[in-house]
Amino acid sequence: MRHIKIFDTTLRDGEQSPGVALSVPQKLEIAHGLARMGVDIIEAGFPITSQGDFDCVNRIAREVRGVNICGLARTHKKDIETAARALDVAEKWRIHTFTSASDVHLEFMLKKSRAEILEISDEMIRYARTFCDDVEFSAQDVMRADFDYVIQLFNVAIEAGATTINIPDTTGYGTPLEYGQLIARIRDEVVRDRNVAISTHCHDDLGMAVANSLAAVENGATQVECTINGIGERAGNTSLEEIVMALYTRGDYYQAKTQINTKEIYRLSRMVSRHSGMVVQPNKAVVGDNAFAHEAGIHQDGVLKNKATYEIMNAELVGREAGVLVLGKHSGRAAFNKALEDLGYHFDKDRVQNLFNRFKDIADRKGALGSEEIRSLVETSDIEIPEVFKLESIQVLSGTHVVPTATVTLETPGGPKQHAASGDGPVDAVYRAINAITNIYPVLENYRIEAVTENSEALGEVSIRARIGEIVYSGNGVSTDIVESSARAWLEVVNASIANVGVKKEAMTAI
Repeated sequence: MRHIKIFDTTLRDGEQSPGVALSVPQKLEIAHGLARMGVDIIEAGFPITSQGDFDCVNRIAREVRGVNICGLARTHKKDIETAARALDVAEKWRIHTFTSASDVHLEFMLKKSRAEILEISDEMIRYARTFCDDVEFSAQDVMRADFDYVIQLFNVAIEAGATTINIPDTTGYGTPLEYGQLIARIRDEVVRDRNVAISTHCHDDLGMAVANSLAAVENGATQVECTINGIGERAGNTSLEEIVMALYTRGDYYQAKTQINTKEIYRLSRMVSRHSGMVVQPNKAVVGDNAFAHEAGIHQDGVLKNKATYEIMNAELVGREAGVLVLGKHSGRAAFNKALEDLGYHFDKDRVQNLFNRFKDIADRKGALGSEEIRSLVETSDIEIPEVFKLESIQVLSGTHVVPTATVTLETPGGPKQHAASGDGPVDAVYRAINAITNIYPVLENYRIEAVTENSEALGEVSIRARIGEIVYSGNGVSTDIVESSARAWLEVVNASIANVGVKKEAMTAI
């Protein structure tokens, strides 16, 4: 069976999703997760866009091993030189340089003729090859371009030394039949018997990104560019989990496979959702909450007798729990640690003890916790930020015809401090009180609340993004009490600002 390389661009195209701003620790955690999962290439960023992006790509290149690290560059010398400087510390690395193919891009965006694009592409690919032997070339918007010109452009790219040619349907315009036919033509007329990989990069504007990518695989593509949860510009990119599981489940049809460890898929999906603030829809294939749920009586009866009646893959295959794990306030540390291990988490004793203390606190008020709630408890504290300010207690007065008031007590470097404040609501009052104690005043940009499970006693998980100056910080909090969850998320932002664990959002360019 053919090996299909998985080129993950979550950290580059995925981060270009409107409203997403990932910090360096978050990007590193995702990059290590991608390497552990077994992707072939990680597109770590676009180094020329900012010093922050350069530093992040450089750090990923330095720290993440066992995978090819890639950086994006326009067909400009400065871009290529900057990408090379960011990447040359990597174990394996690739420069990915791009231009455009459609007349609308050439006329209104690049303001170049077709002949000029051919000349520039030839020169810049040759220049990139002076830095490394692994050079990928992309031409944006091929599905709205003249196909004869596309063939000519990619011929020039291969002659100049491109080792991978990427065929991006940048606007999600193509259909599987059209796109597959173009890939076949490139395979037969351009690549022929030359040792050059054909890559596919599809967007989901018409909901066909995965279908188009699979059509490309059928017609000779050996690399698929994709993102976790399909995040990305506009409607997003090809979904990694859907491509991988389609090839795994229908290997008999596609006669192709990847090297992905599928049991890491669900954990990484949740990680990206949490860090990006982009919720995975319940009916999302493979990783959605309902992907392995059965409600209809006939379905339930069939699955109880044999899962294969209604499941073409099982939850455990993608790292999910088929059974329900329940822990309550009477559970001991040994049982809690065993539950963590069953969920795939392995921590040192101090980390387990800290998590156990939080678990006991919540279980005392809520009762039993299910496996998803245990996951949420762990994942809201995945990136450990020093707690300069720690929540001790909250008292809130709120109701109709009452001015919402909160009294907050924090443990501070100078000892416990208390402050009372009023606000537009109980959460606003709590935030004002925390601000007064810490003397730090974040500006809230995004607030999201989500029940971890569906019952009336569910834990509430609050995720926020707040700006302090030009830096955006993320915060997460989980509790049975939404006001407390909100306070914990706000304090995480405050503590993150002290540790400077944030990100400056810069404008980026899509392919």
